[in-house]
Formats: sequence, C-alpha cells, structure tokens
Amino acid sequence: MGKTHLAQNPDPAEDRYLVPGLIRGLQALSAFTPERREMSLSEIAREIGLNRSAAFRCVYTLAQMGYLLHDETHKTYTLGPAVMRLGFGYLATRELVEIALPELERLRDETDWSTHLGIRDGALVLYMLRVPSRLGMGSIVHTGSRLPAANTTMGRVLLADLDEETLIALYREDAKMRSPRAGSANMAALLAQWHKDKAAGVISQIGSFEAGITSVAAPLRDMSGKVIAAINATSATKGEDSVPPAISRAVEKTAARISYLLGNT
Repeated sequence: MGKTHLAQNPDPAEDRYLVPGLIRGLQALSAFTPERREMSLSEIAREIGLNRSAAFRCVYTLAQMGYLLHDETHKTYTLGPAVMRLGFGYLATRELVEIALPELERLRDETDWSTHLGIRDGALVLYMLRVPSRLGMGSIVHTGSRLPAANTTMGRVLLADLDEETLIALYREDAKMRSPRAGSANMAALLAQWHKDKAAGVISQIGSFEAGITSVAAPLRDMSGKVIAAINATSATKGEDSVPPAISRAVEKTAARISYLLGNT
C-alpha cells in the first residue's frame, strides 16, 4: 500500500481545496508534545499564528469535541481523550492490516482465489487489502474501493453484526443522504437478508453484485468478540451454482486464525 505524503505547512492560498479552519485545528493539536503537554490560550495562539480571538474559537471547538481539555484553575489546555481514540483507531487499523496480510496471502496460495480485507464505512464496505490471484482471475476491486455493503459478501458479514435498530437507523440516514454509492436498499429485503446472514457464519454469493464473480466471506472478531472487519475470497464463476465447500472452509479457517491473532480466543 502506498503512503500519502502531506506538506507540513500547507498553504490554503495555493490550494483551494484546503480548509483553513481545519488546518488551524490540526496545527493546534500538533503543537502539543511530550515535552510540552499543556499550554495557555496565548501560547497556542502564538504557535499557530492567530490572534487570541481567532485562537479561542479554534480551541473552544476542539475542547467541545473532546480533543482538548481545559483546566479552568490554571487556564491551560491539554490533549483530550478524543485524540487518544484517534490514535488507537490508527494503531488498530495498522495492526489489523499487518496481521491479516500474510494470512490472506496464504489463503490466496491455497485456493488460487483473490483475497480481500474490508471494514464497514457507514452503508459501504471499504477495501483495506487486496491480494490478487496469481492466475489473474477474480474481482477487479482494488484497495481503497468503497462498495455497497448490502450487496457484497464482506459488507453483508459486517452488517450482520449490527442489531436491528442500528441497521434500520443506518439505512434511513443513508436514504436521507441519498448516497448513490451505497445503493437503494429496500428495507424489507434488507432485513430479510440480514436475518439470514445473522444465522450464517460464512456468506457467499455468485454473480449477485459483480457479474461472473463468485465470492465467499467470513468475519474477523477482536478480543471482545465484536466483528471489526471481514475477509473474502473471489474468483471467476465457472458455471457452478454454489461455492465449493473447500473454499468456504478455507475462508472460515483463515478468518478464525486472524481473529485469534487479534486476541479472540
């Protein structure tokens, strides 16, 4: 996976897509270091090059969102718990990718099917890893692709872990947003599929979303048992009307092994 390199001090005047307020907020957070764990409003303003009034709005917003904590007694700010959650999220994602990659390569070698890792992003599934078949067959999706969760095996696995109330709320909100990428899921059909998927450990489909492609997916669980991601294996359909049992077993076994490495015992 390629790395994205960002400028240390991007200039909004040179790039119309940059959001100045967001840049200032991130600069304010970056001003805190292990050696400088707390600062006053004046110190933060000086660090990010703003007057006190503008700095206050920035700092106040960050504090309201939990990214900064305000010590009213000493009139200083420190990093808040929301920053820690972001850090844990980043580390968890890195750990997941690093642990899953060799297992997906092993699954690819064992089955000659392309293998993938995905996480849920609202009503979409985000592809985090892709290990293509050496035979050049399988799905053409790539790392970074976002596909409708309700129409893909990995997405269905991830949706199956939600409770009914959360699922309904998710798709009602998605309908309001009218996201064309998320698909127009019929609620009755969605719930019927969700009930079936909830009872299945492994989910498969043949040509249902991508013509000519067979796919089978299984969940990845963390130490608490919560489904945090999914893996699948895909291949060109060869006229069969069901997934070969050996493939389903291999995917399920790989998912269990990755889950174990993530602390699920």
